[in-house]
Amino acid sequence: MDIAAILPLLAFTDIGLKYIGAGIAIGLGGFAPALAIGMLTGKAMEALGRNPEAQPVIQTNMILGIAFAEAIAIYALVVAVMIGFVF
Repeated sequence: MDIAAILPLLAFTDIGLKYIGAGIAIGLGGFAPALAIGMLTGKAMEALGRNPEAQPVIQTNMILGIAFAEAIAIYALVVAVMIGFVF
């Protein structure tokens, strides 16, 4: 194959860059909340191991924190869909 035949495949187009941006939004928007949820759950389990009597308070705060972190992932999904289909 000649290099001239491959070059159009390597060109960046608006459509290609749009989908790359949507992929980055999903990638970063999914990775950061997953990391936060893992850290929240781990620290809550440590706290429960140290003080089992405080379980209701720790569990409530953990669930709230996980819900807020998950909302960030949902916002990232909405942004990626908007990039992919609207813009």
